[in-house]
Amino acid sequence: MHNESHQAKTNLVVNWHVTEACNYRCAYCYAHWDRPEGNEIIRNPVATEELIRFIHQGFAQGGARVRLNFAGGEPLLFTKQVVNAMRLAAELGFEVSLITNGSRLTTSTLSAMAPLLKVLGISLDADTKAANLEIGRADSRGKCSPVSSLAEMVALARALNPSLIVKINTVVNAVNWGMDLSGLLERLAPQQWKVLKMLPSTTRKLEVTEEQFAFFVQQHARFRSVMRVEDNDAMVNSYVMVDPHGRFFQNGQQQLGYAYSPPILDVGAAEALRTITWSAEKFNARYATPSEVAK
Repeated sequence: MHNESHQAKTNLVVNWHVTEACNYRCAYCYAHWDRPEGNEIIRNPVATEELIRFIHQGFAQGGARVRLNFAGGEPLLFTKQVVNAMRLAAELGFEVSLITNGSRLTTSTLSAMAPLLKVLGISLDADTKAANLEIGRADSRGKCSPVSSLAEMVALARALNPSLIVKINTVVNAVNWGMDLSGLLERLAPQQWKVLKMLPSTTRKLEVTEEQFAFFVQQHARFRSVMRVEDNDAMVNSYVMVDPHGRFFQNGQQQLGYAYSPPILDVGAAEALRTITWSAEKFNARYATPSEVAK
């Protein structure tokens, strides 16, 4: 496998999936990685700092702006560790972002995090409890995050950080492809809305057809100014992703499972990235203007 030598034209985003653990059980979940020996890096503050510094050395040279995105699983299952990691990343010069299912957002957590964040991302697929339960976007007791409480947390985050960008991620799947999420979007008023076609990385559960995906996009055409649409081809090899054990990984479209680099802590970020396929051209295409992507 190889990595394209030319650079991304836009500010690079490195997605660190800090944990496989999650309090939700989404049927289509892609957060399942081959597990080597040892704990996830986020559980070890020394290893966490080392990994972040390696990523910084590998990507943020020459004044390039790099955003370190904390994802999961559910990263806020490790709130204290993640906030400490965010502080270090910000001190090193990273822009910082988070993608969460929203269930662990609290006043105290946002008070610590919001000033550090450039982007707060929330994964939302539906605005009814029945649909969320069918998808698996609920905890073991069947509890979901209601839109009303999420709206309160988003308002607080914006008050704490007026320059914050709020982003919604929606995975279009067999349960929600026919739903109208206009009310949810109007309530939360995100500056960005990423609409993703369910990608069969580790499972084919809740897969949708191209026609169903297109229907969902067209159903929400009036949100085109904030919408970024990604079909499966756009997602493959276009993300820089680090797994919970500190390896770059990539998905493929033809088979389930991931390809992994050697551990970044063993060989450094630049060398590890060279062992997997990553397309700067595809990355740049994902960051075209929303109106272009949504057409």
